[in-house]
Amino acid sequence: MYDIIVVGGGAAGMTACLYSLRNGKTVLLLESESLGGQIATSPRLENYPSIKEISGEQFADNLFEQITALGAEFEIEKVVGIEKKDGVFTVKTEYKEYQAKSVIIAAGVKHKHLRTKSERDDLVGKGVYYCAICDGAFYKGKEVMVIGDANTALQYTLLLSSYCKKVYLYTLFDKLFGDKSLQKAALAKENVEWVKEVAVTDFIGDTELKAVEYKDKDGNIRTHEIPAVFVAIGQIPDNKAFSNLVDLDKEGYIIADETCKTKTEGLFVAGDCRTKPVRQVITAVADGGIAATNASLYLESLE
Repeated sequence: MYDIIVVGGGAAGMTACLYSLRNGKTVLLLESESLGGQIATSPRLENYPSIKEISGEQFADNLFEQITALGAEFEIEKVVGIEKKDGVFTVKTEYKEYQAKSVIIAAGVKHKHLRTKSERDDLVGKGVYYCAICDGAFYKGKEVMVIGDANTALQYTLLLSSYCKKVYLYTLFDKLFGDKSLQKAALAKENVEWVKEVAVTDFIGDTELKAVEYKDKDGNIRTHEIPAVFVAIGQIPDNKAFSNLVDLDKEGYIIADETCKTKTEGLFVAGDCRTKPVRQVITAVADGGIAATNASLYLESLE
């Protein structure tokens, strides 16, 4: 029996572990894939107080080392459900069941896939990618495309421009929505070309990507031959496994305010998977600290 089980190993989840451990609680961290969440795929983290610049991967590694040094237990297992009975939470994974007095959900979000008319998900990993830091190096010296208009798309553009021959940045609108510093840096690159007001309609290729079909601002259908596309159009939550104990909004985010409390006593939520106006690493970290503090107070109220 653990004091607290944290579901999700991103910035919010690991910070929740940190604060729980420092409050003297026993903690189990469950992560389905890899540590760090969205921030681990970011080439550069430049908006975190006191850190001028660090890679997202290194930031995540530092946080993981910090919590394991304090005694956090850790398992790579996907959580498929949570139940509460007689004041005890049972967290079910694909392999085992774990029990705790309190649970913090920090499941994060996943990459939103671009829907095309032919639904070419079979080309994911074969020219269509959702993580430039993971797969960009395969296209060193070649031309590539980034689809998106916010921070992640701009970060991908900057990363790819450092070793690709040319980067085409395709956006649906005629403006960018990322940080001004990222916009300025990306557009200053000589090998970056911003293509505005276009809607990608299909991916073309048999066993690998050959070209992208798109509609220009005048409604004309055109194609762009390109070996690789990196899609950065936002994220979606995956909270269905917890819907028996929490309320979800129409987009699937867990409804909770700044206290990080859900409708179930003893169950908390932190990070990008909850309803909130700003989703940044700094707000995820803040959520993790708040959720852990309130979970600790909840546990003390049981004694």
